[in-house]
Amino acid sequence: MTNNLAPITTADLRAKKHASEPIAMITAYDFPSAKLAEEAGADILLVGDSLGMVVLGYDSTLPVTMEDMVHHTKAVTRAAKRAFVVADLPFLSYHGTLEEGVKNAGRLMQEGFAKAVKMEGGVELAPLVKKCVQAGIPVMGHIGLTPQAVHQLGGYKVQGKDVESARRLVEEAEVLQEAGIFALVLECVPEELAALISSRLDIPVIGIGAGPSVDGQVLVYHDLVGYASQLKPKFVKRYAEIGDTVREAIKSYVAEVKERQFPGPEHVFHAKEEVISRLYGGGDEQ
Repeated sequence: MTNNLAPITTADLRAKKHASEPIAMITAYDFPSAKLAEEAGADILLVGDSLGMVVLGYDSTLPVTMEDMVHHTKAVTRAAKRAFVVADLPFLSYHGTLEEGVKNAGRLMQEGFAKAVKMEGGVELAPLVKKCVQAGIPVMGHIGLTPQAVHQLGGYKVQGKDVESARRLVEEAEVLQEAGIFALVLECVPEELAALISSRLDIPVIGIGAGPSVDGQVLVYHDLVGYASQLKPKFVKRYAEIGDTVREAIKSYVAEVKERQFPGPEHVFHAKEEVISRLYGGGDEQ
């Protein structure tokens, strides 16, 4: 019998696809979120560059640096014992030379202890994917709506809606698989196109806004649990509204502090009477 606590591997993920067992993937950006996601049974933890928007407060993912990604990846991997941790390569960290791309991918594994990296793009990334795989770095692809290219795409729009762009996405998926990716994220594409791409590939296809006919799903942690998330795209389902709970808890704390209700007697430490007496100068120091 398979040990359920054994670390998940790329081979396990491929086996899930062929067994028609859906893969659950969620973003995680720190130790607590990774710990909770793993305890809840997530198969893959993605340290997404979306942390730029939901954790660091940027308007997009573009300002996120390699240092940001290494820092947050280390926090996530400290918590993950079973889940497979994938880290995003941030904007412009893999668009220069092949050597630079491989080096930065390697940093996320050597310094961040990720099990794999994710990069956004199509056929143009095939040479880099091959180089990374040759160097022992597993690569997850990402096509469709690619947030790092949001300005080039003209905004956060559904991709592959016409015949030409749909064919291009199918081609990109097949080229990336041939280059050696172990899985593919497909974002914001019509359900029918996602189903076609998933059926054409031997590797797992993880959807976000791509319908149910793929091999797994991914959502952003803060969107899923309603934790101070400002965005709610059509494809997001809220499973909780913990932001409301947190806000009310802090509001109660602030009110109790201002009304001198906190700390109460049960939260206080006491010194011995003779110690206090000496501190106030009323006792002998001997």
